[in-house]
Amino acid sequence: MSFITHFNDVLPYETKDGSRIYELMHPAKQKNKNQSLALAVISPGEKTKLHAHQKSEELYYIQSGTGQMTLGDDQFEIKPGDTICILPRVHHCVENTGQSDLKILCCCAPAYDHGDTKIKDNSQVTAVPLTRT
Repeated sequence: MSFITHFNDVLPYETKDGSRIYELMHPAKQKNKNQSLALAVISPGEKTKLHAHQKSEELYYIQSGTGQMTLGDDQFEIKPGDTICILPRVHHCVENTGQSDLKILCCCAPAYDHGDTKIKDNSQVTAVPLTRT
């Protein structure tokens, strides 16, 4: 276990909401204790499933690309430099409305856990490891 992660060593996987995630720091793998940090990549035209986290608070920092965010009853455009706070139990999703990948840094506290994610339509989605391209 270490205090550093090298991006080239991180393999992406798909979360329950359909995001492609590069987990940059997580207590299960590194020495941090209370939060996780990941890079979510959403391809043009794709949308994550409407979902909520029962315990985790999330911070999204839009690194690149543009999209539409649904947060509770609100919908708004997101662009590079925006930061969004997502409180526990608030349904949310993101759609990439641009022509390039939408890249979002996601910080979760407590750390991300598949079991904490509830899809609004109650469908069961299994996380599947992706191969790096």
